[in-house]
Amino acid sequence: MHSSPFSRHAQQVLTVAQGNAHHQYGPGADPSIARSWLRCLEDYHLDPAQAMAPTVLEHARVLESRERLQQVLTIAGGEMNNLHQQLSGGNAVLLTDARGVILNCVTEPGERRIFERAGLWLGADWSEASEGTNGIGTCLVERQSVTIHRDEHFRGRHTGLTCSASPVFDPHGDLLAVLDVSSARHDVSRQSQFHTMALVNLSAKMIESSYFLRHCDDQWLLRFHLQAGSVGLFSEGLLAFDGEGRVSALNQSALNLLSLGRAELVGQSVASLFDCSLDELMGRASPDAATRWPLRTRDGRGFFALLRGQSRPGAKARSAPLASKSVSQPALSGICLGDPSLQTDFRRALKVFERDVPLLINGETGSGKEAFAKAVHQASQRAGKPFVALNCAAIPESLIESELFGYRGGSFTGARKEGMRGKLQQADGGTLFLDEIGDMPVALQTRLLRVLEDRLVVPIGGEPQSVDVRIISATHRNLLGRVEDGSFREDLYYRLNGLEIALPPLRERRDKSQLLDFLLEEEAGGHAVVIEPAARDSLLAFNWPGNVRQMRNVLRTLAALCEDDQICVADLPVLMRQGAVQKTPEADHVESPLDDAERAALIATLEAQRWHMTHAAKELGVSRNTLYRKLRKHGIAR
Repeated sequence: MHSSPFSRHAQQVLTVAQGNAHHQYGPGADPSIARSWLRCLEDYHLDPAQAMAPTVLEHARVLESRERLQQVLTIAGGEMNNLHQQLSGGNAVLLTDARGVILNCVTEPGERRIFERAGLWLGADWSEASEGTNGIGTCLVERQSVTIHRDEHFRGRHTGLTCSASPVFDPHGDLLAVLDVSSARHDVSRQSQFHTMALVNLSAKMIESSYFLRHCDDQWLLRFHLQAGSVGLFSEGLLAFDGEGRVSALNQSALNLLSLGRAELVGQSVASLFDCSLDELMGRASPDAATRWPLRTRDGRGFFALLRGQSRPGAKARSAPLASKSVSQPALSGICLGDPSLQTDFRRALKVFERDVPLLINGETGSGKEAFAKAVHQASQRAGKPFVALNCAAIPESLIESELFGYRGGSFTGARKEGMRGKLQQADGGTLFLDEIGDMPVALQTRLLRVLEDRLVVPIGGEPQSVDVRIISATHRNLLGRVEDGSFREDLYYRLNGLEIALPPLRERRDKSQLLDFLLEEEAGGHAVVIEPAARDSLLAFNWPGNVRQMRNVLRTLAALCEDDQICVADLPVLMRQGAVQKTPEADHVESPLDDAERAALIATLEAQRWHMTHAAKELGVSRNTLYRKLRKHGIAR
């Protein structure tokens, strides 16, 4: 054995796996842990005391895996960042593929080395067969949410970790990915992981639902639930069917609501399930379905439903309200330009963009930089060409070069034979949007500058290829400050800054009321949702630290939960009901279902501990200061 602690842990594993443990507490008391330990010994032949580092895939195989799950990574990126913000420090949020290979990791920059020492590398294989009992690998085998706390891990070298993982399934019920939160802190109790596990489950379900909606975009999609207010939330049933009315995909909620198995439903006629004909059902379809209507099964169970799909010829009248957009706004832009200064900036931006002058958009996080860039592209002569976005802060530094420039087949060990086209090549003829350009590594800044000067892109291991691409960059950072400290090239700054547009934060916009209506119409799918005057005043008075993104998320939730299509003060989040208009550090988080889950977990713990703050903080695994900060954030008072 390698060390005394490892030896003791290995002995504990062997005792439990051999069925000689008689205690009711400890790692072996959980049947799923005992089953996993037995698999590790008998099926994988692993040594719990062996301290070898995890297997890490070659660079090319990581790129290939990321490309295969590109849509999932895009969806999960924002949700992972949001989840990381909800948690206290010392946590890493990870996303793996269905083999347990880490494809994305969100941590505090100063904590990254801690998790790398623990083996949580990009490309590391954390399957159970490779690393023994752990959150990711055991979740993959058990196909359900698991928490593996410290010495519940099989390998002794992992007993400093606490991991909570939840599976993400595709529309056909196959494992797509695993979302995991890992902590290397020594003061994390297993009880405190109940809160973390709830947040991880919510995030995984939201990723799963968003992927379902995109993956089945070319099919009719029935969204239903027992309660009208739950249609549109993560607990809704999702059922996709083709043009002949044959069921092609369902999520787990749909199976639960219908009380049937996947094999019984896939391929069946949707008309055989519900008490209406296929023509009647498809007559309800709308590309932006918003009105919930009653739907009964053949055996009499009642639901409320929406049906997304192409409108039938006789149903066009229902879509008419969606077509009434302001003529001053570019088609399909998804942006409100009611503020006079924004209108002026948009006209200036479009004018110089048509002359191939690069745009640099500056603004706070969530202020709508990508929406503004996409609106410029859609209003330009390049509207029919690709608009390709690359978030320089969301892609690991080791992969961003391949993502941006691509590589030639066989250019390095493990590279795919056919190679990979980079974002610059994908945007050929159109627009490349470089979000968070201030976070681009300095070495890549040099290569990007050369592309802008020569209009040639050189894939890794390949030959120069000409590209016709226009660049729009965006950042929330002070780029001149980064130029001064040497982290951003001065020549690239002036090359990208043909025209700088400063987007105002939402609190300073003069079209806040118009934007409120614009976003509500989008989030309600054109359905008439009314905001009571008092609720409207509270929404307009709020400071919106998360800007347009926060307002959109709040309105999406309000539109889904409101009764009788009317939003009142009681429906608003706590901070808005209290009229909290001053920005505080605690208000920087976007209100979301994760906030609701955290608030509920805090209240439950406080009540269980009779509002004894020291005991509650210990139960949650946080300091008293962190607990008080979270109470202020959620407006919780005894």
